[in-house]
Amino acid sequence: MASRSPGLIRFWTLLIAGACCLPAQSKRQEDLAAGKILVTTRGTRDPLFAESVVLLVRYNETDALGLMVNRRTKLPISRALRELKRAEGNSSPVFVGGPVELDTLFALARAPHRPDGATEVSGHIYLIAARPALEKALGSASNPSEMRIYLGYCGWGPHQLENEVRQGGWFIFNRSEDLAFDPEPPTLWTRLIDKAEAQMARLGFVMPGTGW
Repeated sequence: MASRSPGLIRFWTLLIAGACCLPAQSKRQEDLAAGKILVTTRGTRDPLFAESVVLLVRYNETDALGLMVNRRTKLPISRALRELKRAEGNSSPVFVGGPVELDTLFALARAPHRPDGATEVSGHIYLIAARPALEKALGSASNPSEMRIYLGYCGWGPHQLENEVRQGGWFIFNRSEDLAFDPEPPTLWTRLIDKAEAQMARLGFVMPGTGW
């Protein structure tokens, strides 16, 4: 094997390190886990998931459940949850969490401690599904931007999500509270797909004349 110059070795070391630090982690089913971010690839055949960014809130051997975090609506929480007194006057918009059971409510909260009745997703992100817990969380939320309400969800049966990943339908991003609560949801998919494709291009890059 031909020897490599120290400068060339340093170049490839920096290139690989930079690629590993990009947000797009992989397209391997082994990297699925609660808290991971799923991003649909371009040209997905399912219009219900086109240009969607999904936070996996539950993942195990029997099923997976996620919430779309980039489908913000113009419907305020005060109208969507008018039966809850603590939602009164809340002008924050609700999100469409997915195409399944749009009459089902979920909430995501970002908090230093687990809210009552919530389940941990990852880090400081918690899922709230029960109405009493949701109402209490609405009343105690000091920062409206740290809590989001979702109508519906994304659901997968046994091995369904793994098959979709294996067929190349999703990019898997690392756990990120900032992505889950991104302040500009309408542009989130575009930003993430650009980064994912940039990573793929870097990993497939061959420097002319090196044979690497």
